[in-house]
Amino acid sequence: MTDFELPDISDLFADSAPADAVPLRPVDAEELAGWLVRQPEHIQKWIESTGFAAKTGKLCYVPGDGGRIETVLAGVSDDKSQFDIAHLVKELPEGSYVIEGIECPSRHSALALGWALGGYGFSRYKEMEAGKARLVWPALADRPGVEAAALATILARDLINTPAEDMGPSQLADAARKVAEAYGAEFSVIVGDDLLTANYPAIHAVGRASDDPPRLIDMVWGDANAPKVTLVGKGVCFDTGGLDLKPASGMKLMKKDMGGAAIVLGLATMIMRLGLPVRLRVLIPAVENNVAGNAIRPLDVIKTRKGLTVEIGNTDAEGRVILADALAEGASEEPQIMVDFATLTGAARVALGAELPALFCDDDDFTDRVLANGKRIEDPLWRLPLWSGYRKQIDGKVADITNAPEGGFGGAITAALFLKEFVAGADVWAHIDVMAWNQASRPGRPEGGEAMGMRTFYTAIRDHLASKE
Repeated sequence: MTDFELPDISDLFADSAPADAVPLRPVDAEELAGWLVRQPEHIQKWIESTGFAAKTGKLCYVPGDGGRIETVLAGVSDDKSQFDIAHLVKELPEGSYVIEGIECPSRHSALALGWALGGYGFSRYKEMEAGKARLVWPALADRPGVEAAALATILARDLINTPAEDMGPSQLADAARKVAEAYGAEFSVIVGDDLLTANYPAIHAVGRASDDPPRLIDMVWGDANAPKVTLVGKGVCFDTGGLDLKPASGMKLMKKDMGGAAIVLGLATMIMRLGLPVRLRVLIPAVENNVAGNAIRPLDVIKTRKGLTVEIGNTDAEGRVILADALAEGASEEPQIMVDFATLTGAARVALGAELPALFCDDDDFTDRVLANGKRIEDPLWRLPLWSGYRKQIDGKVADITNAPEGGFGGAITAALFLKEFVAGADVWAHIDVMAWNQASRPGRPEGGEAMGMRTFYTAIRDHLASKE
């Protein structure tokens, strides 16, 4: 099996329009009517005869002289989604296409990103039919921004979609190393029993039952004097549930339990590729939560890097345990912003569904930026409270805290409160409890791994730091 490779989107675009490039005009009903009145009678009759009404996802090929396609009309959604033409990558005939009729630069960028994501297919194990249509880079698009977002999204998707057999802790570290090398970042990894020597006992405890030893992936990039941004990603490469074993239905998708790590690597890619003026640090505790004679047991007490002890109420609540050590290390540098992504709780999915990540953050200004940007760029999140009244629920009976409070209510909140115990020192901390998986396919968003919240947090971090200058 080939090693993991960083993505490329160059075959989806053309740098300039060839002579035979076909105009592609995204239209709603009003825009179609305005365009039609400027067309000759035979074109008006053609549109009428086809019944094309500019509905979302519908196409109309307008014929020209000599039997060629003169224009492609594409119906768009009422809210002008970035995914309006994503399906066309694999539907249009072979050739080059030029977007026409749009003057808004942000719309050019959005459609270009949708096109790039519409061309995605996970082809590591099975040859996928690729589209033969190429989009000429829209003249007004922010090409660097679109390329960064597309490549980062595809990177995260590929990482999540890869089965645990080929994406265990060692392979995840190798993939992170490739990202670091691509952008000139410093890279290090602490493996196996060396975690104990370096005082990361919680990461070691959760991952020690696997044949692929646990490790802490550490990446640093940027000017040491720039504002510090630290990203932490849950890297549970497969989660059996440990001795509190998951049922088959719950275990099936657990290759995606490193989705937080994948999204963090995607976000780091955007930050480095676009040269955001920050000192970036990425911390990924990478483990498999397996069953073996040396696996952690219910009611074991685990020490953490911070010194707090954790009573293991359930071995299937392991993500917060490994994040504790990574967050404590990240917070020790007192970053201006620290963000963690984690596929942490089913409770968040019950509350918000699979498509809407839960956001926890005590900083209202930063939260407002996240929520506003998420809505604007179609990468939404929803805020849940770090409700201090529930803090007593994570008190341990024989240890400082427990990883699995009894009762089961407010599980996403109590998990976030557990993490909050380890973030003192960060000016702003945000926790994102994310599905990282599309349950069904939609244009530009195929079933499988997804970089939910990634693009939103790039813009929120950028804008927040700019506001402090």
